Amino acid sequence: MTTLSPENSLSARQSASFILVKRKPPIDKTEWDGFFDENGHLAKSRDFICVNILERGLHPTVRTEAWKFLTGYYSWQSSQDERLTVDSTRRKNYEALCQMYQKIQPLLENLHRNFIETRNSITYDIKKLYDKDPLGNVLLDKKKLEKILLLSYVCNTQAEYQQGFHEMVMIFQLMLEHDHETFWLFQFFLQKTEHSCVINIGVGKNLDMLNTLIDFLDPVFAEHLKGKGAGAVPSLFPWFCLCFQRAFKTFDDVWRLWEVLLTGKPCRNFQVLVAYSMLQMVRPQVLQESMTGDDILLACNNLIDLDADELISAACIVYAELIQKDVPQSLKDFFL
Repeated sequence: MTTLSPENSLSARQSASFILVKRKPPIDKTEWDGFFDENGHLAKSRDFICVNILERGLHPTVRTEAWKFLTGYYSWQSSQDERLTVDSTRRKNYEALCQMYQKIQPLLENLHRNFIETRNSITYDIKKLYDKDPLGNVLLDKKKLEKILLLSYVCNTQAEYQQGFHEMVMIFQLMLEHDHETFWLFQFFLQKTEHSCVINIGVGKNLDMLNTLIDFLDPVFAEHLKGKGAGAVPSLFPWFCLCFQRAFKTFDDVWRLWEVLLTGKPCRNFQVLVAYSMLQMVRPQVLQESMTGDDILLACNNLIDLDADELISAACIVYAELIQKDVPQSLKDFFL
């Protein structure tokens, strides 16, 4: 067991403190521009900006640019001129990848059965997406979305296509103007979140640590889950695969949570504390009704229309509680 330092405990209390007062308005364009000097270098620290994003969020007018810093698309140390160069390079690299894909596509179709199966899966998944709002306005370009997903599959050997990626890329496409931005930010997002949403890399680890966290913080609930609720936690893998997007009321809520995950505040792997907080929402019902695994899963799946700010606040409280305890080394290594 390891006791965390007073400095970390203070940081945890500060991270959770914003729930005690009405949240300040999100960072708008005027304030965001004020973070930079005349050459476009950041005049505020990365930590200062990330803490403010955790506590307040981002206004839609600055989200695209801010996410480029948060994902690593831009360096935090870059100037305005350097960022213009990065944008140009990313666009040219994306165009080169598209040309490469066009050349090798016939070869892939003839020699790689997995490519045909994956392309069919992507096409099928995209067809199910709603591409118009209630007023009939087109929200997204399905052809461009399919192209980005296929290119991502061909270029990314670690994070092969899985169901849910089409919804994730759609959310990036709704926020960004250009295809190359959507492609690269999605790649950086997967890397930045340590592949936590990829089934064969991070999802299993998240589920293991969620179980460990429940054992440590809530032994009564853990005992129930190991008995009548056996299998309930492993079945929650869609939460991590989709980064919780189906739990929220609006796309704004999804963006709000995702940008917090990208800050690394208040800790690493914050997504597991979010999942723990969601489980705590169904805990009273689970214990009172002595629910079994399937019923627990149904109750979890009924967690929809959540408010991102409330969920982030709840997860910050869990972190504040966790950091003041004698934490097992496995939890310390994972979160801190």
